[in-house]
Amino acid sequence: MEAKLTYVDGLKFVAEADSGHAIVVDGDPDAGGDNAGFRPSELLLVALGGCSAMDVISILKKKRQEVTGFEINVRGDKTATHPKKFNSLTVEYVVKGKGIDEESVKRAIELSLGKYCSVKATIEGGVPIEHTYKILEA
Repeated sequence: MEAKLTYVDGLKFVAEADSGHAIVVDGDPDAGGDNAGFRPSELLLVALGGCSAMDVISILKKKRQEVTGFEINVRGDKTATHPKKFNSLTVEYVVKGKGIDEESVKRAIELSLGKYCSVKATIEGGVPIEHTYKILEA
């Protein structure tokens, strides 16, 4: 797996992955960027959420849960001094559906975070990752 970032100007880059997809990465105007794309730290949150979201929704479908809506909210708290790394991450799962089984949701999250999510496995140990969930009846 590879990615390539090509410089545009200021702090702006176009990032391309093996899949052929591209996104813009840019910095905050206070740091010299144009606010034209994702910050690298934001992409870490998106990567963690996306990785786990795909796992959880796939597992819930296999468990024949009638999911009508699903979202993940990822929050990261950063240190105030450089390198301004994340000192904690929280992942909130919101599952909406008809008659969703709570144990199925808990198990899907457990499998994702404990076994399948490669992003979580890569960053664990470097930052505490907590999680919560909500089930909303459709």
